[in-house]
Amino acid sequence: MSGGVSGGGVGGAQLGIDVGGTKILGVLLAEDGTIASEHRRDTLAGGRALVDDLSDLAGRLLREAGALGGAAAPEAGGGAGGATLGIGVPGLVDRTGTLLFAPNLLGASGTAIRDEVAGRLGADVSVRVDNDATCAAAGECAFGAGRGRRDVLFVTLGTGIGGGILSGGRLLRGAVNFAGEIGHTVVDPQGPPCGCGRRGCWERYASGSGLGRLARDAALAGGAGKVMALAGGDADEVRGEHVVTAAAEGDPEAGEILSEFAWWLALGLANLANTLDPEVIVIGGGLVRAGDALLEPTRAAFVEQLEGSSLRPDIEIVAAELGERGGAVGAAVIGRLGPDEAIAAG
Repeated sequence: MSGGVSGGGVGGAQLGIDVGGTKILGVLLAEDGTIASEHRRDTLAGGRALVDDLSDLAGRLLREAGALGGAAAPEAGGGAGGATLGIGVPGLVDRTGTLLFAPNLLGASGTAIRDEVAGRLGADVSVRVDNDATCAAAGECAFGAGRGRRDVLFVTLGTGIGGGILSGGRLLRGAVNFAGEIGHTVVDPQGPPCGCGRRGCWERYASGSGLGRLARDAALAGGAGKVMALAGGDADEVRGEHVVTAAAEGDPEAGEILSEFAWWLALGLANLANTLDPEVIVIGGGLVRAGDALLEPTRAAFVEQLEGSSLRPDIEIVAAELGERGGAVGAAVIGRLGPDEAIAAG
């Protein structure tokens, strides 16, 4: 896409784009958090291709916002009341909106996404770029399961583990904007190797890939018959989603695997709760579709591992409400926030 895309005529249009490992989802957000329009496309790993796709998708949403009268979104964060665009990407994003490192988008590492996209869109569009899990946390705190809370721990369980932290109503970002990389806290120094270069990171036990590893171990030991059947009888093909499906169908062996997985999940949650003291922990990501088969054993193991659990107010553990659109909705929220602005409780 060459040249600029004018934001004129779209007023306070509020756009959000979530970049995943395989897809990009863009939304036009109304003031009440409802989605006025959305579009998807495949993710291209290269930095130039990614910038092209982000700019093209944003331009399309801006044109639709103009046709809808600007989607009646708030003007905070936009230049001179112009449109705002938030972009969530997986990896380490600094305060300038540069994607420094993205293990699942290696071709895009080092790309100054904010500056390059802003240059394509023009001065009427204010652009902010942040980590995808931080964006999803913003979405849940503004319009989802964390709504009305001031201290929230958001944990997303996908191939790895991502996180976002709301403290005193504001997103906790850290000195460089790297806060929330919770999946790489070490829970077992002698554990399996992690893609980050260390061993025994929490996400090696409590992510979707961690659940798959636990299930493969059970299958190789002669168990997990239903899970094995769903994987075509090949233990090497067993994945976390096979466990979730089998557990949802009432398979007791899958339930046992989920209980072991829940213990590891609760271990990390208790460590984080001891540090952050949240009101509520919101669990997002694909594994949440396991529902109470995952959440109930996690809650029980969490109480056992949390310091002073009988002396403190209960910390709720709840499922995220926004589903796969949470990252894009949250990106739109972040796009309109000032750097240290609180997410309104409501």
